[in-house]
Amino acid sequence: MNLRRDVFQAISDPTRRAILLLLTTQTMTAGAIASNFDTARPTVSKHLQILTECELLNQEQNGREIYYQINANKMKEVADFIEPFRQMWDDRFNKLETVMKNYQSKNKK
Repeated sequence: MNLRRDVFQAISDPTRRAILLLLTTQTMTAGAIASNFDTARPTVSKHLQILTECELLNQEQNGREIYYQINANKMKEVADFIEPFRQMWDDRFNKLETVMKNYQSKNKK
C-alpha cells in the first residue's frame, strides 16, 4: 500500500520546519543536518524521508553522499495556496485595530 503524505502534515512538525530553514541557504547531507539536532540520526532521516516524499526536498547523490536541498517550486505552491488566507487574516487584524482605536478614542472623551 502506497500512502501519499500530505505536505501540510509534513510542515506541521517543528523539527521538519527547522530542517527546511536549515536548507534555505545551502545543501546539506543527512549527517550535517542531524548534527543540528539533539535527536538520533535515524529520527532525522525519517523527517528527511517525509519531506522528500512530499517533494519539499530534492536529493542529489554526489559520490557516496546524498545532499538535500529545498524544492523551491513545491515551496512556492504551498506559499501560493496560503497567500489568500494570509491576506484574509491581515484584513481582519486591520479591521480589529480600527475598531480598537475607535473604542479607545471614544473612552478618552
